[in-house]
Amino acid sequence: MILDNFKSVVSKYDVIFFDAFGVLKTYNGLIPGIENTFAYLRETNKDFYVVTNDASRSPEQLAESYVKLGINDVTPDRIISSGMLAREYLDYKVRDGVVAYLGTDNSAHYIGTSGLKTLSIRELDLNTVGDVNALVFLDDEGFDWNTDLTKTLNLLRKRNIPVIVANTDKTYPASKSRLSIAVGALAKMIEDTIGRQFIRFGKPDPQMFIFAYQHIKNYPNVDKRSILMVGDTLQTDILGGNKFGLDTALVLTGNTQAEDAEVRIRATGIIPTYICVSAVVE
Repeated sequence: MILDNFKSVVSKYDVIFFDAFGVLKTYNGLIPGIENTFAYLRETNKDFYVVTNDASRSPEQLAESYVKLGINDVTPDRIISSGMLAREYLDYKVRDGVVAYLGTDNSAHYIGTSGLKTLSIRELDLNTVGDVNALVFLDDEGFDWNTDLTKTLNLLRKRNIPVIVANTDKTYPASKSRLSIAVGALAKMIEDTIGRQFIRFGKPDPQMFIFAYQHIKNYPNVDKRSILMVGDTLQTDILGGNKFGLDTALVLTGNTQAEDAEVRIRATGIIPTYICVSAVVE
């Protein structure tokens, strides 16, 4: 497997889309040396955005998490979250009533600003659900998996309402050797059990990349050939970027490790334009 130099790769593009977890940071902090990448982007006047399936916190809170780690470059306007697409859908399609959600109070930011009343699934009373007009899967925390997933199942038996999955990730690394179940997997389990089709926002859906493309500021008329998608996961970052017509760079600091990258690429048929050790400019 031939590895590409990330600095040489990124120098060819005007706009960079970064995935967050596994690319810029991991479970124990920033990817070592990633501050050099942001310095290089500043020096060369390249535009960048963090395109993430993380709907657990608002863009302001996500940006603040980078500040606490010593990175000031990732401002809220540079964060494109799948939760933003969920909010846009609710604004257009759900006019009134209550939106129930699975997630933390912080994750409810994405639906609380749409003018609708929000209600955590943990506070839902199944005897009074007549005004619940939508359900959103936001995060895998903030509710009891046993009690509240069962409540979710029975809510959908009672109400024929749209169900939005604002984070399609099925797993995330909890440590170097351990994965945790993400909200996308919980949504898939409920979907299969109830026999319904849910609405999904997030990579690899092209709508996520369309949304990010529309938010590019410094190069508003940029051609897709001048945009690079950098990610650690073949099935979301790389597949989504490829489908949208972008060049893609797979980094080996997250979900895809160096020892099995080639096997996974062959097995899935998802082929990145470049493969780099990391997103660090050296």
